[in-house]
Amino acid sequence: MRVLVTGADGFVGQCLVQRLVETGHEVTAACRPQDSLERWANQRWGGAVRLVPFELTDPAGIRAALADPHEAVVHLAAVASVREARDDPGRAWVINAAGTARLLEALISLRDQGGPDPVVLIVSSAEVYGAGPARPRVESDPPRPQSPYAASKVGSEIAALEARRRANLRVIVARPFTHTGPGQRPPYVVPAFIERLLAARAEGIVRVPTGNLAPVRDLLDVRDVVEAYVALLARGQPGETYNIARGEGITLAELFQRIAGLLGAAVEPFPDPSLLRPLDIPYLVGDASKLKAATGWSPTITLERTLRDMVDAQTN
Repeated sequence: MRVLVTGADGFVGQCLVQRLVETGHEVTAACRPQDSLERWANQRWGGAVRLVPFELTDPAGIRAALADPHEAVVHLAAVASVREARDDPGRAWVINAAGTARLLEALISLRDQGGPDPVVLIVSSAEVYGAGPARPRVESDPPRPQSPYAASKVGSEIAALEARRRANLRVIVARPFTHTGPGQRPPYVVPAFIERLLAARAEGIVRVPTGNLAPVRDLLDVRDVVEAYVALLARGQPGETYNIARGEGITLAELFQRIAGLLGAAVEPFPDPSLLRPLDIPYLVGDASKLKAATGWSPTITLERTLRDMVDAQTN
């Protein structure tokens, strides 16, 4: 299958491209232009990947990236950080919502001119659910975004499903729950915990600053998440939305202590106001029954393995 991956230079994008190449797909990696990008891509993937520049604010650039026919598109390019979106909500909307709409319109235009009719996987976020009951969330739960990031992701979903209804574009929406893995960097929670705990161990500090540790999260390995994306390209139903989740919750307090145990760091956390997020979602766990029924996907990597792999990656 010929697959275009937008945001291929991001944490998840790199993992997805690698997996697609390993499974025999022909991949085009759409990345933000930057110095030495081609050299970096060749080091990362060798000559197995075609590289194209891509900016969601550039309609002409979007059309150029789509010039070669693709059978599938995975749209990962986004403002992906809740904090970054909060710092500039307008930019988050321009990139996440309007940028998705631009990409979809370019795909529709090319198809209507005799081009391909690809499967388009729009990657949203479980953050769109917002606060709700302390039970696993299902796709029929109404979105209740409570951050600029989540609101802009709802916008991208609306654009996707409108394109499906209006133009019969073969769009699928994925809502991954929190995911992490080797290669992820702060400020995301697991690498941030590891970084602070390593510093505390090195300096002999016994108290480590953290944000709110009460929230419960459904934590997946990024390698399982990209397997879900590949499965959805093959067996997902256009026009549908799918949770990607483990279905189990862990408090951030327990997560912190498990990482501290792996590092042998005898420390205790203390709240730092600068690390607190306004309106944290207290409980965000997902039900992936719909995805499992459609594709047979289930997570295979335990949280313990994920944390060990990340600790090893940041200490070696």
